[in-house]
Amino acid sequence: LHKEYRRQRQMCIRDSNTSFVKTPPMGWNSWDCYGAAVNEETVRANAKFMAENLKQFGWQYIVVDIQWSNPIAQNHEYQPFTELCMDEYSRLIPAAERFPSAAGGKGFAPLAEYVHSLGLKFGIHIMRGIPRQAVHRNTAIKGTSRTTRDIAKTSSICQWNTDMYGVDPEKDGAREYYDSIFELYKSWGVDFIKVDDICRELPHEESELVMLSESLRSCGRDMVLSLSPGAALPEKAELYKQVSNMWRITDDFWDNWPQLLDMFSRAQTWCIHAGAGHFPDADMLPVGAILQDYGPDGWTKFTKDEQITMMSLWCIMRSPLMIGGEMTKFDDFTMSLLTNADLIDCLNNTHSAHPLFRKTVDGGEQIAWFTSCTDGKSYYIALFNCGEKECYITAELPIDCTFSAREIWTGADSEVSGEITAFVKPHGAAMFRLTRV
Repeated sequence: LHKEYRRQRQMCIRDSNTSFVKTPPMGWNSWDCYGAAVNEETVRANAKFMAENLKQFGWQYIVVDIQWSNPIAQNHEYQPFTELCMDEYSRLIPAAERFPSAAGGKGFAPLAEYVHSLGLKFGIHIMRGIPRQAVHRNTAIKGTSRTTRDIAKTSSICQWNTDMYGVDPEKDGAREYYDSIFELYKSWGVDFIKVDDICRELPHEESELVMLSESLRSCGRDMVLSLSPGAALPEKAELYKQVSNMWRITDDFWDNWPQLLDMFSRAQTWCIHAGAGHFPDADMLPVGAILQDYGPDGWTKFTKDEQITMMSLWCIMRSPLMIGGEMTKFDDFTMSLLTNADLIDCLNNTHSAHPLFRKTVDGGEQIAWFTSCTDGKSYYIALFNCGEKECYITAELPIDCTFSAREIWTGADSEVSGEITAFVKPHGAAMFRLTRV
């Protein structure tokens, strides 16, 4: 099984050596805490925290999620058909009521400049398509005499948000529209684009995705392209890898055990597609202070063991890591999850991750994953207890030699050969770095 996964992955690897996204992106996204209502003060505070406490561990992206152009957003709920802030060329711009530095046509440039001054990178969320309000007013498109009604695909709408119509790639002016928005984002200094309503909508909107990607890649600035929402379609894996850097393999992921357990199956499907420049995305990490709708303390509902399981799985499968919690409220345990040097090494410096087994033992499910380090002499193995009782888990090692083994969550050292055994709590994990002796 180990050899077969390595063979399959080699068949799927593309020539991504020229990509600027060598490893899975690591950052923070505002959605889990603030929904559509995040503001500039909050973004600046979280950026400052990341720069002071997490940047040295590889965390770098600060991403403003959905509806930043809505001046009256209040929570996670969208406000149907609300008036959005828009420029003369039909492009949405940040609402100055929530992002004061955007006033006077500056857009996100001042906020991006602040994030960059901290040594970090800045990102935004956008919806596929063109604003409905622009189409209703038949407004102009930069770089062409065509107008918004000429390029809108009014039959192509998002099922959960009323902001946009699709764009018809066959129409004159469509490419100019997408070129114009990425020209604007380039002028702001954007480094990361999360595009929504475009990942699981394939194949119906495939041509629009391709056009969008081409416009971004030709704008003259490196920007990570992230596709949402999931679940992504396995039969479109090669397309995702061609046009984007990361794509969601699940719908919104929240802090409950059934969703985390389900992620093992998704990870098994998608793990062979992780490689330089393109990474299956298991979605944001609901850790620490989630705040929105979570009672007086707003804390994640995951247990500590479930959070260890989540972090171990995300890193061994090489998913991007996007923090969902309010970072300024993190406790020591949450910080320990995000600053574990071995865990981040597994994320950045491994290849060919795959499950060794998934089986039921004494009524409880046990899962083991294995991956190889790029140094050629080290490996990681993760043992997951998905049952309801603590238990011992034993896995045969696919490499025949003696290893020094360090359990990355406790720091305990041992020497193993042939197999490895760990005592694991319910919904918990043990993860080892193995180095040839």
